[in-house]
Amino acid sequence: MAKKQGKQTKKRKVRIDALGQAHIGSSFNNIIISLTNQQGQVISWSSAGKMGFRGSKKNTPYAAQMAA
Repeated sequence: MAKKQGKQTKKRKVRIDALGQAHIGSSFNNIIISLTNQQGQVISWSSAGKMGFRGSKKNTPYAAQMAA
């Protein structure tokens, strides 16, 4: 059988400058960190849940340190 070829998508290009902003969102359940350029486009993001922490461990200082 022939393999099915999927549709290729273009990777979004974001201009990375020397200056930027870090947005940190903390709730009772999770910590989310987003790095943006001057225009507000997200360059990179991370969260405690993305790092593998589950449940009440997501909102701890150690989880925030690992996400950063």
